[in-house]
Amino acid sequence: MTRADARSEPTLISSVQRALRLLEAVGSHPDGAPAKQLAREAGLPLPTAYHLLRTLTHEGYLRRDDGLFRYGEAVRKLSGGVSTAAPTPPPQLSTSVPGPRGQVACTVAALARDLDVAVYFAVYREGEVDVVATADAPGAPVVEEWADFRQTAHAHAIGQCLLSQLDAEERADHFARHPVQAITPYSVRDEVQFRQRIAMRRRFQPVCEQEEYALGTVCAAFPIIAGATAATLAVSTPLHEVERLRPAVDSLRSRVGALISSLSFSISI
Repeated sequence: MTRADARSEPTLISSVQRALRLLEAVGSHPDGAPAKQLAREAGLPLPTAYHLLRTLTHEGYLRRDDGLFRYGEAVRKLSGGVSTAAPTPPPQLSTSVPGPRGQVACTVAALARDLDVAVYFAVYREGEVDVVATADAPGAPVVEEWADFRQTAHAHAIGQCLLSQLDAEERADHFARHPVQAITPYSVRDEVQFRQRIAMRRRFQPVCEQEEYALGTVCAAFPIIAGATAATLAVSTPLHEVERLRPAVDSLRSRVGALISSLSFSISI
């Protein structure tokens, strides 16, 4: 064994151990679980968990449906063709996720199909951004959370829209816990610049951002007015297909009022 091989061996073993911990975490959720929950249960940093989840999905050990990870065909082959988890339901969220969140997820998935863009629903709950439901569209996958959405609310349209609905004291509290810093060349650089941007925007105006959170992505978010809780519906597309965003934005703008009743109950979940 060369010295280079000896140096790489512990790293490779550690990666295998982390991947196995993620697989064990997935096995605890027959109906699937989001990346953030799996990372927490496996005791891994979110970027590490995302990297391993992508690799395991690419290799067939996992499958990702509507943001939830489940065992894939390769796991069943390892177990001699017998599934170690409950049978994977069809990808329709209305059947795979019961309860109020499932109904919200079903609404979001239907919007993604109709609008042909990725769709998100989020609320600002207990001082943090909470992405309640997401849904992919063909050619427009949901943006991967490579940097914690809660800590980078200033950089993405979802967070910008939610923060714009808060009062100055609430925003100050948020930034005391999650300081503003640029995460791409297009992000706001500091809290002063963010406050200036908020001051120029009407409170209930849609928010648009381009490559501020994820390079190659453009996103728009609309405020949802439901009681005292800040909420938002957002859409995104790859930058090279930005022409899909405007029709989706116009359509969503016309639907927001009708959607409030089907989404607002989830704020209390």
